[in-house]
Amino acid sequence: MSGVPELAAAAVTGDGEDGQPAAAGGESRLRAAAGGEDGRPPAASGDSGLPAAAGGEDGRSAGASDTGRTLEWRAPFVLDLPRTLGVHARGRGDPAYQVTPDGSIWRTALTPEGPGTLRVAPARPALAGTAAEPAPVTVVRAAAWGPGAAWLLRELPGMLGADDDRAGFAPAHPLLRELSARHPGVRVGRSGRVLEALVPAVLEQKVVGAEARRAWRYLLLKFGDPAPGPAPAGMRVSPPPRTWCRIPSWEWHRAGVEGVRARTIIAAAEVAGRLEEIVTMPPADADRRLRSLPGIGVWTSAEVRQRACGDADAVSVGDYHLPSAVGWALAGRVVDDAGMLELLAPYAGHRHRAARLVELGGIRPPRRGPRMSVRDYRAF
Repeated sequence: MSGVPELAAAAVTGDGEDGQPAAAGGESRLRAAAGGEDGRPPAASGDSGLPAAAGGEDGRSAGASDTGRTLEWRAPFVLDLPRTLGVHARGRGDPAYQVTPDGSIWRTALTPEGPGTLRVAPARPALAGTAAEPAPVTVVRAAAWGPGAAWLLRELPGMLGADDDRAGFAPAHPLLRELSARHPGVRVGRSGRVLEALVPAVLEQKVVGAEARRAWRYLLLKFGDPAPGPAPAGMRVSPPPRTWCRIPSWEWHRAGVEGVRARTIIAAAEVAGRLEEIVTMPPADADRRLRSLPGIGVWTSAEVRQRACGDADAVSVGDYHLPSAVGWALAGRVVDDAGMLELLAPYAGHRHRAARLVELGGIRPPRRGPRMSVRDYRAF
C-alpha cells in the first residue's frame, strides 16, 4: 500500500480523475521546505511600481489615478482576449472572474504583494510598422486595485500570452490548420498563481462540472475576502493558504466536497510556498513537484500547469471528454488516453494547444447515452 488516498470511485467524473501514487516522501520534503506561515512565496524584490512609461521597448505605458493603477499595452500579436483569459473562469457565477455587459473582464487574485482586482477592457486591434509591412498589434487597456495591483499589471502581458512561443506549431491535419487559422488570437497565458489554479482543479476531480463550480462558489463566497476596488458585486479574492488549511470539515461538506478532495487541497495549501515555485521550473520538474503530493495526478497537474505556467504541451490525460473529442476530430473515431496521445504526438511541445483548438472547434462524437448526473455530496 502506498498510503495515498484513493479518489472516490463511485463519483462520476466530468473533468478527469486523479489519485496517482505520490513520490516517496514527497509531501514531507515539501512541508519541510515550505515558506512563510501562510505558505506564500516571499514578495518580489526590487521596485514594486508599474511597468515602464510609454515609449518603452515593451510597448507599455502605465500610471496611477484615483480610480486605480492603469496600464496600456500594445501586444505585438493578434489577441482573442475572452478566449485567452476565459480558461480561468469557473462557470458564469465564478466569484473570482466576471464579464460585465460592456465586455470588460474582471479577475481577482491573491498576489505575492497582497489581494488585487484586475479589469481588462475589450481589446482592439491596431497596426504598427511600415505601410508596406504592417505588424499586427492589439491595444490592451487595464486597471487594477488593491495591494496586488502593481503585480497584476506587471504580470498582465504574461497572462495574455506574451511569452507563448508558437514556433514549431505547424499543424499537418487539415482540421487543425483550419482551426488555427480561425482562432489566431488564442494564446496560452500564465497566471503565475499555482494554488489558485490548483484548488478548483482538485474540486473538478471525478465530478461533473456543475458540482465543482458550485463548490468553488460556496467556498469563495464563504471564505474569500471582498475584492478591492469597484469590482462587480459579489466578487471575492481566493483565500490565503492558511485559510484553506483551517476550513472545518462541516464546511467542506456543505460545499459538497468529500474528504479526499478536501484533504488534497489542505495538503497543497500547507506547502503552497513550494508549489508556487513551479512557475519558474522546467515542465517536467514542475509536474514532478505537483504530483509528489497525494491526490494530485496527471490530470490535475496538467490543468494547473496550463493555467499557472502557460504550458502549451500539458495534456489533460484522464479527462472524461477530451480523448473522444480529439479522436473524433483527428481520426474520426473515439479513442482512449493512449490513442489521444498518439494522435497528438506530432505536435510535441504544443499538444495542449492542439487539444485546445479541438475544444474550441466544438467537435464531439454523437452521444449514445444519457448524460452523467450530478452527485450531491451534501446529501451523503
